[in-house]
Amino acid sequence: MIKRLAPYIGQYKKFAVITPLLMTFEVVCELILPRLMAAIVDTGIPAEDVGYIVQKGLIMVLLALGAMACGVLASRFASRAARGFAANLREHMFHKIQTFSFADIDRFSSASLITRLTNDVYVLDMMLGMGLRIFVRAPVMMLASLFIVVRMNAHLSLVILAAIVLLAVAGGLLLRSVNRLFEAMQKRLDDVNDTLQENLTAIRAVKAFVREGYERTKFKKVNDAYTDAGLAALSRIILMLPIMTVILNGTSVAVVWFGGQMVGAGTMPLGDLSSYLTYITQILMNVLMLGMLFVQSARARACAERIIEVLDADADIKNPETPAPAPKAAGRVEFRHVRFKYRAGGSGDDVLEDINFTVEPGQAAALVGGTGTGKTSLVHLVPRFYDATEGAVLVDGVDVRDYDIDTLRSRIGMVLQSNVLFSGTIRENLLWGKPDATEEELVEAAKAAEAYDFIMSFPEGMDTWLEQGGVNVSGGQKQRLCIARAMLRRPAILILDDSTSAVDSATEAKIRTSFRRDLAGTTVIIIAQRISSVRYADKILVLDDGKIADAGTHEELLERCGIYREIYESQQGGVQE
Repeated sequence: MIKRLAPYIGQYKKFAVITPLLMTFEVVCELILPRLMAAIVDTGIPAEDVGYIVQKGLIMVLLALGAMACGVLASRFASRAARGFAANLREHMFHKIQTFSFADIDRFSSASLITRLTNDVYVLDMMLGMGLRIFVRAPVMMLASLFIVVRMNAHLSLVILAAIVLLAVAGGLLLRSVNRLFEAMQKRLDDVNDTLQENLTAIRAVKAFVREGYERTKFKKVNDAYTDAGLAALSRIILMLPIMTVILNGTSVAVVWFGGQMVGAGTMPLGDLSSYLTYITQILMNVLMLGMLFVQSARARACAERIIEVLDADADIKNPETPAPAPKAAGRVEFRHVRFKYRAGGSGDDVLEDINFTVEPGQAAALVGGTGTGKTSLVHLVPRFYDATEGAVLVDGVDVRDYDIDTLRSRIGMVLQSNVLFSGTIRENLLWGKPDATEEELVEAAKAAEAYDFIMSFPEGMDTWLEQGGVNVSGGQKQRLCIARAMLRRPAILILDDSTSAVDSATEAKIRTSFRRDLAGTTVIIIAQRISSVRYADKILVLDDGKIADAGTHEELLERCGIYREIYESQQGGVQE
C-alpha cells in the first residue's frame, strides 16, 4: 500500500527526506541532556564547582535550542511534504475520475468519490504529516534511550522491557479490532454525503412538497449511523490511553522503588537515577505516541484502500490502443443490431434490443416514446458515454469504439436532459462549446438559440454571473443557453435530449428555424415529448420497451403507428403552431 502511494510525494520528496534527519538530530540533543544533568548532580553540585555547572548548563541550553530549531523545521517540512502529497494525490484522483464512464461513476457513486477525494485524502495528509515526525522520533528515541538505560543498569531495565511488551501486546490486540470499524465508518460517511448531496440538489422539490421533516428524519438516520460507527471505533481507541497510562505510571513507580533501593545501597548514583527516570519517561511516552499513531494508521489504512480502489479502477470506456484514422466529419450515424444493458455481463434486462437505423448527414431524426423506453440510453451510445453490449454504433462509417474519444466527442454537440451550467459568467459557459470563439460568434449562437435578448436584459450582459447549476436563471433560459453552447461548436452531430421542454411553442419554432438555417449540414437527433418538436424531422423513430416499434415521417406514422397516433391525439392538437 505504501509502495503504491509513495510516488505521489513527487516533487516534495526532499522535504520527506529532510524531516527524518532533523528529527534524528533533535532526538540526539534530547538524549544528551539527561546525562549532562546527571553530571551536574553527581559532580558539579557535590564539588560546588560553579564553573563546571555553568559550562554544562550552557551546553544544555545550546542543545535545547538546537532541538527546538530542529523540531520547528521538521514540523514545517513535514507539513509541506504532507500537503504536497495530498495535493498530488487529489490531482491524480481527479484526473482518473475524468476518465470514468457514466457506468464507472454509477458504480462508485458520486458521493463516495467526493468523500474519497476529500476526507480520505485528508486523513492520509494528516497521517503523513505526523508519521514523518513520530515514526522517526519515537523509534529512535525509544531504542536509543533503551540502549542507554540498559548500559546504565541492566537489572533495572527489565522493568522497562516488561512494560514495552505489555504495551505492544495491548496495542496489537486493539489494532486488529479497529481496522474493520474504520472501514465501516468511512462507508457511513459516504452515506451522509450521498444524502446531503441529494437533498441540496433537490432542495426546491423538498420545499415545494413540504418534505423538510422527512428529509431531516432521513438525514438523522444516516448521520446517527455514521456517529455510531465512529463511536464504535473510538470506544476501542479510548481503551488505549488508560491502559498505557496505568503501565506508564506502574513502570515509573517500580523504577523509583527498585532504583531508590539501589541508591540507598550505594550501587547506583542519585544523578543516574534522575537521568534514568528521564529516559524511561521518554521511552514510555514515545511508546504511547507510537501506539496512538498505529491506531490512527488503522483509519488511514482504510482510507488508503478506498483511494487505491479509485486509482486502480479499470475504466469502463477506454481509448483504443491504435485509434482508427478519423474520416472527414460528415455526421452519418448508424446503429447495427445494438443491444444495451446498464449492467454489462450481468443479469439486468436489456434497455435497448436489436436497434437498427441510419441517419444520413444533414438529416434530422427524432426519437419519441413513453418514459423508460430507452431514448436517452440510445443517444448516450453515440458519444460513448456507455458502450453497446452487443452490435455496433458507427459515426461516419467507423465504430465509435475505434475512435479516439476526444476526436469522436469533438464532432458531437449535446444538450442533455438535465441542463448543466457551471458557476461563472454566461460568456464562460458559452465558451465551453468553443473556447476560442469570437464575440461575434457568441452573439450569433445566442441569437440562434433565442437567448440573446434575455442575456442583454441583464445589466452585465454576457458577463452576468451564473450560480452553480444556473439557479439564478429560469428553466427556459437555461435550456436556451445550453442550446447556444452546443450550436457555437458547429458540430457534425447535434443531440438534443428534451432540450426545449421549458420554452414556449413560438420560441421553439424559432430555434428550429435556426437549426435549419445555421446548421444546415449538421445531423440532428432530437428526443422530445411534444409532437410539435419532432413533426418536421426527416425520420421519426418510435421506441417501445427498448425496441423500435416503427419509423417514418410524421404523416406516415399517423397513418400506421398506433403508439405515435396515441401520443399525437393525447396532445389534443398541440402540434399546431
